[in-house]
Amino acid sequence: MALGCALLWFAYDLPRPEAALAATRRPSVTLLAADGRLLATSGDLYGEPLRLSELPPHLPAALIAIEDRRFREHFGLDPVGMARAAWVNLTAGRVAQGGSTLTQQLAKNLFLTPERSLRRKVQEALLALWLERRFTKDELLEIYLNRVYLGAGAYGVDAAARLYFGVPARRVTLGQAALLAGLPKAPSRLNPRVAPEAAIGRAMEVLGAMAEQGLIPRALVAAEGERLRLVPAPSRDAGWFADWVQGFAGGESLAARFPGAGDLVLRTTLDSRLQAAVEAELAALLAGPGARARVTQGAVVALDAASGAVRAMAGGRDYRESPFNRATQARRQPGSAFKPIVFLAALEQGMRPGDMVADTALRLGHWSPGNGEWRARGEITLEEALAHSVNTAAVRVLQRAGGPRRVAEVAARLGLEADRLPRDASLALGTGEVTLLDLAAAYAAIANGGRRVVPEGIAAARGADGTALAVPRAGGSAAGRAVVAAEHAEALRRMLEAVVRYGTGRAAALPGREVAGKTGTSQDHRDAWFVGFVAAPASGAAAGAGPLVLGIWLGNDDASPMDGVRGGTLAARLFRDILEAYGRGQGAAARERAPRG
Repeated sequence: MALGCALLWFAYDLPRPEAALAATRRPSVTLLAADGRLLATSGDLYGEPLRLSELPPHLPAALIAIEDRRFREHFGLDPVGMARAAWVNLTAGRVAQGGSTLTQQLAKNLFLTPERSLRRKVQEALLALWLERRFTKDELLEIYLNRVYLGAGAYGVDAAARLYFGVPARRVTLGQAALLAGLPKAPSRLNPRVAPEAAIGRAMEVLGAMAEQGLIPRALVAAEGERLRLVPAPSRDAGWFADWVQGFAGGESLAARFPGAGDLVLRTTLDSRLQAAVEAELAALLAGPGARARVTQGAVVALDAASGAVRAMAGGRDYRESPFNRATQARRQPGSAFKPIVFLAALEQGMRPGDMVADTALRLGHWSPGNGEWRARGEITLEEALAHSVNTAAVRVLQRAGGPRRVAEVAARLGLEADRLPRDASLALGTGEVTLLDLAAAYAAIANGGRRVVPEGIAAARGADGTALAVPRAGGSAAGRAVVAAEHAEALRRMLEAVVRYGTGRAAALPGREVAGKTGTSQDHRDAWFVGFVAAPASGAAAGAGPLVLGIWLGNDDASPMDGVRGGTLAARLFRDILEAYGRGQGAAARERAPRG
């Protein structure tokens, strides 16, 4: 009676095993770069459910060898194994070995919490006995191999094999099988993405156990260890792009864009080579000339002006230190990088690039904009005023364009938030607040001939079963709509080319290529900007790709001043360095693809 009461006390709140066997999990999202490389995963990753007969024999053999060598003989509990573990732990003076069987581990993983208590251990034993009565040994192995957690959000050997090795579980080698079999002991600590050396070391232990039990020749242990290779982990700096795609792309979450879709595999618009160039050049600048000029942060975004496809994104210097995305979430004053919108409004009012405007001193009430080192000439053309970023001339252009309200309307057409822009003449000097991505998208409309651009991060989507899913267009009907007359966009493009040819943006010039863009520097050198585009797609670009727009921001999170940094210095130089590095990478890739002999 005492034993019966004890069992009732341990078992009264046992979960219903039949219900718990029905997996409930978070839908998974897998993000791939445009070339198919893995960028990021989230949610619970489950691979293809596989029968034992579909797996290579060395995979279940490796698991049994390291976790439960008497699996085929015991009834769910292994008194011999428990006695051996107790003796080892007693002689070691610590818990050096566990006595749980695979069936007990399966019961804990399927039905129970990781709590360490006598009650949980008794419940685990009761559920293990139920599993052994309900399923055959092969069925238990199948359930275990398909459901066990193996780190990095991967459940089951197929998901883990694809994540860590880039192959399905059907094709894992002996060494890969050993690594997978070693992960259940501590899937987070041995996660190959976090601790590759520890994971490989554990795989060697598994191979040694297999050799000790006569399952493989001893000579294979070292050979398989040397052959073991992991798929490179995705760049952590691409985390800003991954976060944006999953939570902010097009202003909608993935759940809103793909309702009821469950697991998703998304091929994104990210160009891996361009992303690598952005990360490397931004890091080099911040570590070198940026550090000497008290620049601690930067952001870069690149997008296709025809489609709005975001090709690269860096929201700071190190995603691991700060996942805050300065390309999409930080609102800063763009300074003179906003002036092209002022001059566009003037073009729409009938002015032309060759028209004259005064560059002399100007006073509006108590406010008098300065011109820095610019020495007044009396009158200059609109093109010269933009190229040399003359403030007094820009204010006069704003007045002739219809004033701040009219300029704000043009900015709204291009996708900027007009309610964040001031309604006074300081607007001509970029005193409103914008994000780097929004400003780059506004420039893209100039680069593509006047069509509205809404940044997009998803190129294609499919469900877990491989079914292709329609990708709703970011921005809906707004994307692609003509918002600027083609002749006005063309005139402004030529003026922006003058900025780089002989104006403040000369540091962004690329030999042999037409570059258009504009510099920007906020008050006291708190922000430095360069937003520009190459007039023609880079070699090797996808068919139908438009000009590449590249936006640069440099500054400090606390808005402290930099040492004399302007948009025409480090920001423009970074623009050039990124595109040169990208061009070298494309050239190397083309040579690799070229036929030999």
